Amino acid sequence: MVPNTGSYRLTNARLHASLTPGLVATFDSDGFALADIAVADGKIAGIAAHGRKAAPADAVDLGGRIVLPCFVDCHTHIDKGHIWPRKPNPDGTFMGALNATGADRAARWSAEDVARRMDFSLRSAYAHGTRALRTHLDSVAPQEEISWPVFETMRETWRGRIELQGACLIGIEGVRDRKWFDRLAKRVAAAKGVLGVVTYMVPDLEELLDHVFAQAIKHGLDLDFHADETDDVAAISLKKIAEAALWNGFEGNILVGHCCSLARQPDLNVLDTLDKVAKAGLAIVSLPMCNLYLQDRRADHTTPRWRGVTLLHEMKARGIPVAVASDNTRDPFYAYGDLDMLEVYRMATRILHFDHPVADWPQAVTATPAGVMRLEGFGTLAAGGDADFIVFKGRSWTELLSRPESDRIVVRAGRAIDRQLPDYAELDELMVE
Repeated sequence: MVPNTGSYRLTNARLHASLTPGLVATFDSDGFALADIAVADGKIAGIAAHGRKAAPADAVDLGGRIVLPCFVDCHTHIDKGHIWPRKPNPDGTFMGALNATGADRAARWSAEDVARRMDFSLRSAYAHGTRALRTHLDSVAPQEEISWPVFETMRETWRGRIELQGACLIGIEGVRDRKWFDRLAKRVAAAKGVLGVVTYMVPDLEELLDHVFAQAIKHGLDLDFHADETDDVAAISLKKIAEAALWNGFEGNILVGHCCSLARQPDLNVLDTLDKVAKAGLAIVSLPMCNLYLQDRRADHTTPRWRGVTLLHEMKARGIPVAVASDNTRDPFYAYGDLDMLEVYRMATRILHFDHPVADWPQAVTATPAGVMRLEGFGTLAAGGDADFIVFKGRSWTELLSRPESDRIVVRAGRAIDRQLPDYAELDELMVE
């Protein structure tokens, strides 16, 4: 389908308005227009409305198939990935996940173990069409001395295939040990990472947040928070993070994940929080698959009553950058998943109603997370940009999101890649006690 040559033209491709900002064409109600894509020397030489120029005899007619830019996955945990077979969640709850992961980390997370599972995860993401990925790294002592060197090696190994970012992950209570946390912040800065914590409604939350912001400012780091991953209406750490950003005058990028409790709170509280989030310039990422799995799981085995996701529509209406991402993969926090951002977008469309209209929601897995991660040129298709894109079979949203599209064609630097997924059997020896 895609020529294995340095230069070629794909005609009759279906491109989306929100992901091809330079395309002048007539777009349909779903945001699509038919266009021709010229590729030369690993770059997009040009994009034009279909039929505007005569196609060369050797051009490939895509027949209206959808072409999207490669995905950007801004919230993952590939250091935890694939431990489910040896340490499953005993009851499907958040605390079950936290305790199981902690026990497995203490017993099994050697450098070799983490490296092999991370590489397996990255090979999966690459085969599905992900170009950039941010992973959180459990950084409670002494794990930070193991996982960060592994991450740095993995980042170099994968450079040019997946742009890999790392964010430390500790509970906010860990900030109370100022000397240790300051060393961690210095370690993250040395690795050119992102400073991250999980916030809870502890009595000294505001004081601890101030110190997190102070360290981020000192080292010039962006921030990435896990916040309010609960249905408890009293969980308002998202608002506290926004307030801390404002009173500290923070100018870096801040990404906040989950924010589930916001969907349970009274409208006046929600409006106050969203106003502060917008003013502070925060970006929000929802993790629809993991939150659907964990939230509102009931000990009496009755049916869950809510979806676990946050208020992305209301946020977007205020100009708040919003994204969706993979989160956990085959670990105690989520038993499933394969770092396939098409699956994430498909599930998000159903759970969060990213349709009627589709509008520019496709940016939530491409251009928006790319902006949060400071990745210029990622997540869009434009003349002069890298020829990194995915050719699907689907010719409309209903076709694209109804099937796994396991036969998609992933193009990197103008050439189709080998999309062979790693075999789970590769990890079998890591699952033996």
